[in-house]
Amino acid sequence: MRLIMNDNKQAALELGTKPVGALLLQYALPAMVAMVASSLYNIIDRSVIGQVVGPTAIAGLGITFPFMNLSGAFGAAVGVGASTCISVKLGQRDYQTAEHLLGNTVTLNLIVGFLFMVVCLFFLDPILRFFGASDATLPYAREFMQVILAGNMITHMYFGMNAVLRAAGKPRHAMYATLFTVGCNMVLVVAFVWWFRWGIRGAALATITSQTLALCWQMWVFSDKRELLHLKRGIYKLKADLVRNIISIGISPFLMNATSCVIVIAMNNQFVRYGGDMAVGAYSIANSMVMVFFMFVIGITQGMQPIVGYNYGAQNFSRMLRCLWLAITVATMILLLGWTLSMLFPRQIARIFTADPTLVEMSARGLRIDMLVFPVVASQAVITNFFQCIGKVKVSIFLSLSRQLILLLPMAFLFPLWWGLDGVWFSMPASDFLAFLVTIPLLLWYLKKFKSYGQKDNY
Repeated sequence: MRLIMNDNKQAALELGTKPVGALLLQYALPAMVAMVASSLYNIIDRSVIGQVVGPTAIAGLGITFPFMNLSGAFGAAVGVGASTCISVKLGQRDYQTAEHLLGNTVTLNLIVGFLFMVVCLFFLDPILRFFGASDATLPYAREFMQVILAGNMITHMYFGMNAVLRAAGKPRHAMYATLFTVGCNMVLVVAFVWWFRWGIRGAALATITSQTLALCWQMWVFSDKRELLHLKRGIYKLKADLVRNIISIGISPFLMNATSCVIVIAMNNQFVRYGGDMAVGAYSIANSMVMVFFMFVIGITQGMQPIVGYNYGAQNFSRMLRCLWLAITVATMILLLGWTLSMLFPRQIARIFTADPTLVEMSARGLRIDMLVFPVVASQAVITNFFQCIGKVKVSIFLSLSRQLILLLPMAFLFPLWWGLDGVWFSMPASDFLAFLVTIPLLLWYLKKFKSYGQKDNY
């Protein structure tokens, strides 16, 4: 047992000694595989629903995006905040506090997941109407969200435990959990939707079932007393200082996801207003393709998080910055590939989801516009996450809000006044580019300030 415990500590210590490039590959590759696989099973969900149930069902599924983002916002406030705190404590060799953070993560996920489920189920129809549901799309959105919300506590725990696995030096375990969830969901969604004809409700049931099975395995891993961080008595009682630290760091990803919820609500309503339910379906399809490649970036930022957090806690700033620049470079190259494919093959991509010719054409045009400046999104996302990892919450929040709430939301309402439906589409790349122009000078200013202080721990 002592040998295994020492191995676990050594895995954590490698965050401060192993070459940064190898570390980022070690941590980001499993995260990228997991995140891309997750987005692929979302594509399969939409493809099966679109081909079996119909184009209106895809529009109904698009209405649920804000709900998923809002649920993810609360989950991120706990999961991302806790995993960042754990990474910093491991860097400081404070293993006891890290273990109590694990217990508090479990308790917070259960509380937040339950409250979110109860409130949203009670007001489900009014919320969906507010999110842009029409008489045609409301039944599909309602059927899907009833099942998803019923399993909300499981979803929060599943994503929270995966974040902690990465922070604890087990990126491969986090990848295995996600890959299992993806594989299980793919099988179940085909069975439930295509074979049993359970419709859109079957897709939601497949998601919750696969997450439940993966969560059981995660909890089994954390129940092993030989692990550096493991579940045991005395760590579940909420401690004010730990909760405060988790939330103070988690507020940035919370606001990012909550803002995404607000944006999708606004976009759905604008697409309905200027293009009808079909435009919402096109937005859903284009957004699915965008997320496939953006999931690579999320995987990179997740892989970067324990490395940056650990080295910041250990005050090894040169390694921290090498990780940042490498992450920006790799993320930009990946989004450049996504941009190329979307510009060359937009109709082929749209036909994955639907055979309806009107929806195909609308989706292809929207995809090209949406991804006009896609590569610059990479640096903005990585830098925002970097500030979050080192505890610069206010900076991270500002960058999170600038891209969507401050820039995109006004443009989404102003541009259509001149260009109609195209104006809704063009508001997205315009806000992406302006957010990039804000982010780069801010990072350079902060790095200059950091250097002027002689790399002291007031960065």
